[in-house]
Amino acid sequence: MENQEKISKQSDRKISRRDFVGAAAVAAAFTIVPRHVLGGAGNTAPSDKLNIAGIGVGGRGAGDIGEVSSENIVALCDVDWRNAAGTFKKYPKAKQYRDFRKMLDKENKNIDAVVVATPDHTHAVATMMAIKMGKHVYCEKPLAHDIFEVRKVTDAAREAKVATQLGNQGQASEGTRLVCEFIWDGAIGPVREVHSWCNRPISPRGQGRPKDTPPVPDGLSWDLWLGTAPERPYHPCYLPFSWRGWWDFGTGVLGDIGCHQFAPIFRALKLGYPTSVEACSSGVNSETAPLASIVRYEFPARGDMPPVKLTWYDGGLMPPRPAELEEGRRYGGADSNLYVGDKGKMLGHRLIPEARMKEYKSPPKTLPRSPGHHKEWLLACKGGPPARSNFELSGPMAEVVLLGNIAVRMGKMIYEKGLKLYYDGPNMRITNMPEANKYIRREYRKGWTL
Repeated sequence: MENQEKISKQSDRKISRRDFVGAAAVAAAFTIVPRHVLGGAGNTAPSDKLNIAGIGVGGRGAGDIGEVSSENIVALCDVDWRNAAGTFKKYPKAKQYRDFRKMLDKENKNIDAVVVATPDHTHAVATMMAIKMGKHVYCEKPLAHDIFEVRKVTDAAREAKVATQLGNQGQASEGTRLVCEFIWDGAIGPVREVHSWCNRPISPRGQGRPKDTPPVPDGLSWDLWLGTAPERPYHPCYLPFSWRGWWDFGTGVLGDIGCHQFAPIFRALKLGYPTSVEACSSGVNSETAPLASIVRYEFPARGDMPPVKLTWYDGGLMPPRPAELEEGRRYGGADSNLYVGDKGKMLGHRLIPEARMKEYKSPPKTLPRSPGHHKEWLLACKGGPPARSNFELSGPMAEVVLLGNIAVRMGKMIYEKGLKLYYDGPNMRITNMPEANKYIRREYRKGWTL
């Protein structure tokens, strides 16, 4: 992935006045963009309000809509009106819909931008329709359900020249910037290993499909909720929040959290596509994600950065406790990243041990700070700088996250044979196990297209 930030030489630990003024100017670009630089009267000044529509507004979407409520919320769509009732009530002037296709068609002239926060299996079709209509899009992670969808959506956004942002809010944090600045400053030397984990109890996993078929509750349009996924009877075990662990709808713990955890890793280490991926897991089956898994990616050298191995853990699995971490200091938690360099280690965005952190203090601030994750997108919609998790940057990362799920689903076969999956990223193709490529692009249910 191309890096768009300019960094100081590792040997230069001081910031000149020119550097400071330059960084301040970049940061100021996030704050105000005069109308005269936006290309004429047809563009929207940052002081003007966007007309925003929401697709999937009951769960995470309710929070996303709240984050952009400084603008005009003009239309809201959800297939489960029971779950979306609170959001509908909060924005009584917004028109209400069940089918996003009808909403976008009818409200086309009234909408500038769209927030997509449906289950993963509907991300791509909703996002693509909005992009083709020339709308700016904020889409929750992992952008889409499979690699093919991510690539197509990324390409479409580039062609349409719309402002985009992935819903991995942590990329806007101070911690993400410190990770980059510590590594680029040479604080731990060249990085050859990264370990990333999440132990959150996300959705039931490691189980089969239920056999009972309770009636569809009032307020839920089950056929619309299924969307692109294969036909199956309604069951409350799938929604409103537990769909993440079911392969037809979600992408497991890795899909849910990987785009959060990997954002600072990809940015700091300038990662692109890996050359290989392998996985082992417990409880994986054709219906749900595993109870626990370990996924290892291998990335080639990039410029002056050496090859690096990135290992993911979930379900309570963890990398060994680093020897540098002081006795009695907590290790683990819900999620974190451990960076292993030739000259030291970093846990999250702090050097370890703490004595090393106190000795080193802080690296030079070479990156502009974010005005806020959603604010980045709103400013980009109005002609400001591209948001820092726009699809051009976050799309390839999302593809890599989803590639890990392919290794998980092929895990038993590759584990027993002692294989890795070798990956041709530009061509979206696993080269040594053709049968794994079926997971790169899934078949849509009749009536749905990208």
